[in-house]
Amino acid sequence: MRHKKRGRKLGRNPSHQRALLRNLASALILTERDPELFDTKDPKAPKPPKVPGRIITTLQKAKEVRPLLERCITIARRALPHQEAAEDLEPAADRDSPQWRAWRESPRWQEWNQTIAPAVAARRRALKLLGDKEAVQILFDEIAPRFEDREGGYTRVLRLAKPRLGDAGTRAILELVGTHDRVRRKAPRPSFEDEIEETPVQEAAPPIDDADAQPEAEVQTEAPAERAEAPSETPQQEKS
Repeated sequence: MRHKKRGRKLGRNPSHQRALLRNLASALILTERDPELFDTKDPKAPKPPKVPGRIITTLQKAKEVRPLLERCITIARRALPHQEAAEDLEPAADRDSPQWRAWRESPRWQEWNQTIAPAVAARRRALKLLGDKEAVQILFDEIAPRFEDREGGYTRVLRLAKPRLGDAGTRAILELVGTHDRVRRKAPRPSFEDEIEETPVQEAAPPIDDADAQPEAEVQTEAPAERAEAPSETPQQEKS
């Protein structure tokens, strides 16, 4: 049993596993390159990505490469304060100019060297993990400043419903957060106030006075009396 051996083998030997994860991590970082660097005319040159900061792979590979990406971004993010402090100590003169040579021989250069040492060590460590110099440069120059105030959770894995053709493998999207975030919007609550205001109000019938209502009641009460007296006169007429 594979006790204390976490992770997926992905059907590969250990060296092939490390190479696969390095290539996937570098591929995601290289999608953030400047679009002008992609040569669309050369068929051998890499094509520009459809969506920067996103790649599509299998679900198992996406989950396995995610810790490597998180570690590399954290290394680059922690090196930002040292990089900014070293930039304040650099001279404004061009390299190999007399002013730059004077700064190079001054004690200020020793201070700059000690300040930038952690940033250089971070770049070397990221290069060892990724194995691509261009990806390391993009990681430190473009991606790390974007997550300067974020403590973790730089990537997102979204499972796709449509499987891969051929072997029906489960596909997933691996992307950097902050660029393609989905905002959940609530549906507007319906209001019926406008409909109530638009419906016409029917006018009530005018009230009936008591004086007008009494004669009608008398007429109704007198009519049965007349009907009762009419049969009483008929027998007298028959006798005469």
